[in-house]
Amino acid sequence: MDRRSFLRTSALGGTAAAAATLAAPAYAQGKRKLTMVTAWGRGLAGVFDAAQHTADTINTMSDGSLEIEIKAAGELVGAFEVFDAVTSGQADMYHAADYYFVSQHPAFAFFTSIPMGMTAQELHNWYYHGNGRKYHDSLGEIFGLKSFLAGNTGAQAGGWFRKEINGPEDFNGLKFRMPGLGGKALGYLGASVQNLPGSEVYQALASGAIDGTEWIGPWADEKAGFQEITKFFYTAGFHEPGAGLSLATNLEVFNSLSPAHQKMIEAASAFTNSWSLAQFLMNNGSALERLKAGGVKVLEFPDSVWDAFGEGTRQVYDEFMGDDLFKEVFNDYTASMKASSGWLTVGEGTYRTQRDRVMG
Repeated sequence: MDRRSFLRTSALGGTAAAAATLAAPAYAQGKRKLTMVTAWGRGLAGVFDAAQHTADTINTMSDGSLEIEIKAAGELVGAFEVFDAVTSGQADMYHAADYYFVSQHPAFAFFTSIPMGMTAQELHNWYYHGNGRKYHDSLGEIFGLKSFLAGNTGAQAGGWFRKEINGPEDFNGLKFRMPGLGGKALGYLGASVQNLPGSEVYQALASGAIDGTEWIGPWADEKAGFQEITKFFYTAGFHEPGAGLSLATNLEVFNSLSPAHQKMIEAASAFTNSWSLAQFLMNNGSALERLKAGGVKVLEFPDSVWDAFGEGTRQVYDEFMGDDLFKEVFNDYTASMKASSGWLTVGEGTYRTQRDRVMG
């Protein structure tokens, strides 16, 4: 049994025991240059911005003593190869959506998004004031990573389709791009689910290789140009209600950094987490209006489709409950989500409804 398999089966107990045997790190002295590989094509709206913002913030905070050099997808390794590049030491850190790596462990999905899961605010509550960050650390130790949330897209759209979706049966045989556990749930509705890097989605949709796609939301989708191909756009999606982005550093590299440099990486990631969410939310409203003006038909899924999404989601969760770590994180995650949702619904939710009714 290899190291990863052993640590997966031993879950948190194994990672804690392994961590306890590590010797105190020896910090490298002088200037350091680290290579960041990303899952994003250079200039990909919002997501590459988050990677660049994190790197720029670290570079500025360190005053040149720690330099982060960014490599976009394809410049050193492919978009979905960044995880292996960092765990193997080929690169020092990656910026990506951790749900791209559910084949390594399904619990990575919690740090991007799970279907019918947390909004961005709920995720931040769990991560910073619940057990989310602890679990991110524990999962990272299995693979030799030190990870932080470093961006969030907010609620993602249901996606782009060549025809209207009137019921769950319309997903049967549909070739649709959707990564993560949301994609697995869609598979239970009969869809042929594709997992493509963001920089490849436009061409796949334009060529007919896929029948539809989700990407992020109005602003990033408009930048990607999907409205040039199809005019059917569904707003709310079930799959990523608040998708987190992650910065992960090779654990040996991270431990070799000075405490000051370690804190800069942590602080820059947290800053980007807030900055990125605001960037998406600031731009989505005006982008949606431009899409409407350009002839895009903005739609919502009917209740029957939402019910099917829920059933597919339950089947996905059942599929992974045999993994002790996944089950433990899931139980903690859902407990935190319910605790946060109660107040957000009656507090902010009620306020926004009444504000918009009264003030127009």
